[in-house]
Amino acid sequence: MTSKLIPPEPSRVTVIRKVTPNIWTASAPFKRFGRFKVGGRGTIVRLQNGSLAVFSPTALTPEVRSTVEELGNKVDYLAATDFEHHIFLSEWAKAYPSAKILGVDGLPEKREKSKETAGTSFHHVWTMKNKHDMKVDPDFDREFESEYVGSHGNKELVFCHKPDRTLIEADLMFNLPANEQYSKADESATSGIATKLFIGLMSASGAATWQKRFLWYAASSADRPGFNQSMKKINNWDFDKIIPCHGDVIESGGKGVFQKVMEWHLNAAK
Repeated sequence: MTSKLIPPEPSRVTVIRKVTPNIWTASAPFKRFGRFKVGGRGTIVRLQNGSLAVFSPTALTPEVRSTVEELGNKVDYLAATDFEHHIFLSEWAKAYPSAKILGVDGLPEKREKSKETAGTSFHHVWTMKNKHDMKVDPDFDREFESEYVGSHGNKELVFCHKPDRTLIEADLMFNLPANEQYSKADESATSGIATKLFIGLMSASGAATWQKRFLWYAASSADRPGFNQSMKKINNWDFDKIIPCHGDVIESGGKGVFQKVMEWHLNAAK
């Protein structure tokens, strides 16, 4: 199934870009369920001490590896930001064996069930019990806020890079269509009936009514009060940009877009 999700030649279609003074992204085509063009994105953050933290790592192409080398080659953290965004984790962990692996509740056990992903040792795993006390190390904790949204169906782990006021997330919020992620591909980010319908469902533009409905009635349905409280906490962070895994980066005004998409949850948390 993985071959249907990711491009066969990631090196040819991956877009590497400097987003802020300390953040780079690697964006590539990605099809959810092998049908919907949602794109995929890995994010590399350079900490003040020179360490690199990689969130939702995408394919480690020669170009991506070269970027890492140019940034000092000191990959100290690899984060699988939800229950699904871990396809390339083994590849990165093998290339950077000293990196601390960060993940979410249940993911280590899930990976051990497959020969392709087994053998990765997680150093920090967020759970509903420990999320308020989770510490990685002083250098990482100094620069990042984190919230484990275990109430989301995909068990989201959301970070805010405080120095660059940037929210980094996986499936918590989409910003389709995935224009940048398909900008070097042979197909358009908006082609296909299934993709067009999914874009309508997961767009953050306009009133974003359908994405609001999806979050309220589907993604948060298992524990809506817990989801509401997580959105309240994230809303208290200071951020302007949002880097989602699916869809375009929100370059500015991200706090307002977040408040719009999560409006029902924020109101319920008051």
